[in-house]
Amino acid sequence: MNNDRAVRFTVAYALTRAAADVADHWIQSDCQARRKGATDAAPVIERDEHGHVTGTFHAAAGRRACAAHVATYTATQAAALLAGTAVLGIRLRPAPVAAALALSAVTHYVADRREPLRRLADATGKSAFVRLTDHGMNGAYALDQAWHHAFETAAALIASA
Repeated sequence: MNNDRAVRFTVAYALTRAAADVADHWIQSDCQARRKGATDAAPVIERDEHGHVTGTFHAAAGRRACAAHVATYTATQAAALLAGTAVLGIRLRPAPVAAALALSAVTHYVADRREPLRRLADATGKSAFVRLTDHGMNGAYALDQAWHHAFETAAALIASA
């Protein structure tokens, strides 16, 4: 790896990682966050402040919510890459950037549907951890974030080509 590619990788990673946190925690709507993991076996039931059911959301609604979230997530990462590299005077080639954003989007969708990551955790001996919601920990969130960080690193490697 030459120094130019190392700089491009570092910049691409920093920009996509920062954009990911903004997209996941500020841009994503509350409805998307609640519904994106809904399945037919585990629907999302929403209630009002009095506990009355206001809606039940199954797999199709979960897929739509997740797709909408991933669209804004990917747009946020693209905007960060475009603006950040322009400000820094760094040129990334469009094809590798598109491939990087596609990898980030697809892997983000898989993780945010929740069940695929839960199955992977079960298959790798992380069953108890993925279900941990005690002691100040949320295992599912920690594994989700580790998954995203790993694929954002791979995406930055692709973008820096």
